[in-house]
Amino acid sequence: MQIKQGFKGERMLSLPDDILRKYSRHPLVKPLFIRKLGFFPKVKYHYVQKDLGTDYCMLIYCVGGKGWCEIDNHKRMNIEANQFIILPAHVPYRFGADEENPWSIYWIHFEGEIAKEFNLNPLNVHTILPDKTSRLQDRLDMFEEIYSNFSMAYTRDYMIHSSMCLYHFLSSFLHVEAFRYHRLPSRKEQSFSAQVIHYMQENIGNNLSLNELAGHFQYSTSHFSSLFMKETGYSPINYYIQLKIRKACQYIELSNLKLFEISEKVGFDEPTYFTRIFTKVIGMSPSEYRKREKSTF
Repeated sequence: MQIKQGFKGERMLSLPDDILRKYSRHPLVKPLFIRKLGFFPKVKYHYVQKDLGTDYCMLIYCVGGKGWCEIDNHKRMNIEANQFIILPAHVPYRFGADEENPWSIYWIHFEGEIAKEFNLNPLNVHTILPDKTSRLQDRLDMFEEIYSNFSMAYTRDYMIHSSMCLYHFLSSFLHVEAFRYHRLPSRKEQSFSAQVIHYMQENIGNNLSLNELAGHFQYSTSHFSSLFMKETGYSPINYYIQLKIRKACQYIELSNLKLFEISEKVGFDEPTYFTRIFTKVIGMSPSEYRKREKSTF
């Protein structure tokens, strides 16, 4: 079974070809611009096949689950969480989600005079793992900025801004060390809890267990919890949940995402469980919080 579109929780934006042709003549847009972009969460049976290739390049960034890709009849490459691939224009390819553990992906179709300059080796899948200097969440925040501006792209200034942001976004994949340089620790090393909190923030969209957190820092769960509690006054999981809910509040305040979409973006598989935890932490339900925040403007 292979379904090409129509997934629960999907977000997708595009512009008509005549509008794109008009914008593609603008000097700030024609070097590099977006045709279409979106986010597909846990897209079971997702499948795309382009026997003749396309006129655009495509970035696929996997943030959860698994998928695969075949380019120009070469061997199949597996793609997992924290991995990406950039598919070049005019090359046949096909890709799809793993049937047992389908991927969640951010994706962008882009083209322009210099689009090909952003192609890494298309026969390799590239990995960006979270660590104390990674900026995974910053990258996703950039996507949201691009997405929100592209949603207004019938107005020229928003289209130009989305194109300008695309340079930075793609560069964050191509020049990972340079992108991370902003986050390099100062001469005074980060505290243990600061490193853990950063790792939690980089995994807001996942659902890490205490074993996984402790294992990443190579401690037993008891010693890890004791060290974190000593520095913060909170248990690791409680603090992790607080971060998730804080991020959910930001999405509620600053985006038009539906509540079940926000639930998925902060790592909750079940919207009802998200609502219960949100209510416990904030003192009101997500829908009540959204209503209150809208009434303050």
